[in-house]
Amino acid sequence: MRKHEAGGPVAMAGKARPGAGSSALPRAPGAAGMMAAVNDVTPTLDPASVQRQAALTRMKRIALGLLLGAAVLYALATVLHHRWPGSGWHYLAAFAEAAMVGAVADWFAVVALFRHPLGLRIPHTAIIPSNKARIGRNLANFICNNFLGTPQVLAKLREFDAASRLAAWLADPRHAAQLAEHLAAAARYLLSTLDDERVRHFLRGSVLSRLEQIDVSAVAGELLALLTAERRHQALLDELLQQLAALLEDEGIQDKISEVVALELKMLKLLGLDAVAGRIATRKLISALGNLMAEMGADPEHPLRLRFDDFMARSIERLREDPALRERGRELQSEWLRHPALGQYLHGLWDQLLAWLQADLQRSESTLRLRVAEGAQGLGQRLQQDAAMREWINAQLMQAAPAWIERYREDIRAYITARVDAWPTEELTTELERNIGRDLQFVRINGTLVGGLIGLLIHSVTVALGG
Repeated sequence: MRKHEAGGPVAMAGKARPGAGSSALPRAPGAAGMMAAVNDVTPTLDPASVQRQAALTRMKRIALGLLLGAAVLYALATVLHHRWPGSGWHYLAAFAEAAMVGAVADWFAVVALFRHPLGLRIPHTAIIPSNKARIGRNLANFICNNFLGTPQVLAKLREFDAASRLAAWLADPRHAAQLAEHLAAAARYLLSTLDDERVRHFLRGSVLSRLEQIDVSAVAGELLALLTAERRHQALLDELLQQLAALLEDEGIQDKISEVVALELKMLKLLGLDAVAGRIATRKLISALGNLMAEMGADPEHPLRLRFDDFMARSIERLREDPALRERGRELQSEWLRHPALGQYLHGLWDQLLAWLQADLQRSESTLRLRVAEGAQGLGQRLQQDAAMREWINAQLMQAAPAWIERYREDIRAYITARVDAWPTEELTTELERNIGRDLQFVRINGTLVGGLIGLLIHSVTVALGG
C-alpha cells in the first residue's frame, strides 16, 4: 500500500502561499483564474490525517488477516476432510472457501473505486480517478443545491435573527470595549503609517490639486441658485428687515443718527436749533424706513422685493456665464492656493491632528476609545429597545440576501469544480481513501464473514439434498 501526504477539501489542510491573494472577490475569476488560484496551494498532512491514515492501515490489516485466516482454514479443513471424510470438516472447508471468495470480491470492489486492482486496466475500475471531473461537478452541485439553496439559506438567516444578535452583542459592555479596542488598534497602526513626510507631501499635493480643479464661480452660482430656489432668499430678507427695525428702535442708535444729522445742519447751529432739527429729522427718517419695511413685509410682490429677486438672478447668471467674472475667480483661487502660508497651514494642521490622535489613542483612558465603546453600547441598547428598527434591519438583510446568495453560490460552485479538477489525481484518490477507506474495509470484513456463512448454507442445503 503506497502512502502519500495529501491535502484537500476533505482534510481542509491546504495552506495558500504568502502573496497568493486570498481575499474574497465579488465574482468568480473565471476558469483560468480559478485554476491558477486552486493550484497555488501547498498540501500538508495534519495530525488528524495522520490518525486517519493509521486507522485505515489497521483496518486493511484486519481485513487481510481475515482473508489469510480463511485461506489457512480452508487448507486445514480440506486436508482434514480427506483424512477423515465423515467427520464434517467439509462444512468448515465450504465456509472458508466462500469466505475467501467474498473477501477477494469485496477487496476487488473497494480497490476498484480508487485504482486498477493489481495494476490491471480492467473496465470500470479506478472509478474515482477516471471520473474526477464529473465527481467535482456533482459534488459542487450537491453542496450548492442542498446546502446553499436560496430557500435553505434564507430560512437559516431568518432563524438567526441577525438584528437581535447584533443588538445583544453591542449592548454587552465587554463586547463594546473589545470593538473599541480593535478599532483603536487599527487607528494606531493607520496613524503610524500616515506619520510620514511622503504621505504629507502626497496629501498636500492631492488636496491642493483637487482644490485647483474646482470652478469657484460655477460652484458659487449653483450654491446661490440652490439657496434662492422658490424665493428662499426672501426669508433671509425678512430676517434682515426685522433686525434692521429692531436696530432703528434702539434709542442709542437714534441718538447717534441725530448727532450725525445735527453736524450737517451748520446754519441751524448758530441759532441753537441743530439738536432739535437732528432729532426731528431722525424721527422722520426712522418713521419712513419703518413704513417702507412694513410695506415690504406685507407685500410679497413689493417693487423692492422684486428688485432683490432680479439682483439675485443676475448675480447667479453672472457667476455661471460671465467669462470675465469666472476668470477673475480663477485668478484669486490660484493666488490663494499658491500662497506659502496655505501649505504651511495644511502641514501644521495635519501634524497637530496626527499628534492629538496618537496621544489620545496611546492613553489607557483614551477619550476616543471610550466614546466609541459608549456609542457602540448605546447603539446596541437602543436596538434592543426598538423592535421596529430590528425588524427593518432583518427585512433589509432578507431583501438583499437572495442576490448575494445567488451570486456567491455560483462562485462556490465554480471553486469546488475547479479545485477538484485541478487536484492531482493520485493525491485526490489517496486523500479520499484516507477519509472513507476505513469504513470501506468493513465491507471487506463483512464480505468475508457473510460470504462464508452463505457458502456454508449453500453447502449444507446441497448435502441435505443428497449432493
